[in-house]
Amino acid sequence: MSVVLIVNSGSSSLKYSLVDMDREVPLGEGLIERIGQESSEISHTIRRLNDGDAAPTVLDVTKKSERTIADHVEAFAVMLEQFETHGPALAEHPPVAVGHRVVHGGARFFAPTLVTDAVEQSIGELEVLAPLHNPANLAGIRAARAAFRDVPHVAVFDTAFHQTLKPAAYTYAIDAAFAEKHRIRRYGFHGTSHKYVSEQAAAFLGCDLASLRQLVFHLGNGASVTAIDGGRSVETSMGFTPLEGLVMGTRSGDLDPAVLVHIARVADYSIDEIDTLLNTRSGLKGLAGHSDMRDILAGVDAGDDAATLAFDVYIHRLRAYTGAYIAQLGGVDVISFTAGVGENAAQVRAEALAGLGFFGIEIDRARNEARGHGIRRISTGSSSVSVLVVPTDEELEIARQTLSLV
Repeated sequence: MSVVLIVNSGSSSLKYSLVDMDREVPLGEGLIERIGQESSEISHTIRRLNDGDAAPTVLDVTKKSERTIADHVEAFAVMLEQFETHGPALAEHPPVAVGHRVVHGGARFFAPTLVTDAVEQSIGELEVLAPLHNPANLAGIRAARAAFRDVPHVAVFDTAFHQTLKPAAYTYAIDAAFAEKHRIRRYGFHGTSHKYVSEQAAAFLGCDLASLRQLVFHLGNGASVTAIDGGRSVETSMGFTPLEGLVMGTRSGDLDPAVLVHIARVADYSIDEIDTLLNTRSGLKGLAGHSDMRDILAGVDAGDDAATLAFDVYIHRLRAYTGAYIAQLGGVDVISFTAGVGENAAQVRAEALAGLGFFGIEIDRARNEARGHGIRRISTGSSSVSVLVVPTDEELEIARQTLSLV
């Protein structure tokens, strides 16, 4: 059995998964939240498989607890403790490699990369481009390398999938020398999800990935859309940071840059205050007081004006990107929705693509509203564009890329 440990170290969280790569299923996984706060929450799930089945049945057993966890080094020790106490025992399922999610690889990293001291240093140097994410990613890498000294560690970068963007797509129209000096360009994010979903969609349809023009909507608290031509990212909505693009749970998405100048002048906001406003007090939360789409939809049903406006703004932005990216692709063969909102909010999917029959896009209402697991088609039989719901699995994608390298 080939087992890979996946570590996704966030700013105040540690998500982990021990993946059996022979069957591509997690044996155990967990999430440690609110690291560095008064009380941290720990959730650890053991996945028991019936080995005799061709498609093994699964029984999840979840253990939850709370304690104070000061930093990511301590969080990593707690993760090891969870495996030892609740299982599966790492001694019985030793990982052949550890894969790490790293948010920002800049223009340096375009593939899964074996972690060395020099790579650690480079990830640290890129902290200026992702100050909320890369320091935490690096803390997880250092803790893991200290705990697992005898296995290879692999960094998988959110930005790597978008390294295929052409200069016309990634270049901002500002002073060229200034942009080069400060590494200002579109990088794109959610790359592991977009790559995984586009490949799953092609396999589900029985089509050659290289023959398909695809749009993938990753709609969660963070949200992005990517245009994918023949398996290669050619356009993506997130830019220099994950703030650009679609309306998100707490992020504004696209905004006239002059608004920032105006805020600084008339409200006397500092740079940090502006950053907080746009990243944590905007998006759906800024418009309606709630960052969760379920709360927004409940407000729409109840006739709440703020929730209705927030939903309308969210959909308007989705439709604008849909039309623009279909134009960039010269047509589209497949549209996939993924992540929390994309997989579960039928109303979002329906409204985002409503009235686009002239593109050959037709949604089947019953299919769209039916609850289901796994990949499913929600377009009509006569739709020339296949519209799918594709559950994402970023941990599995990281595990695949890790194992392919080592």
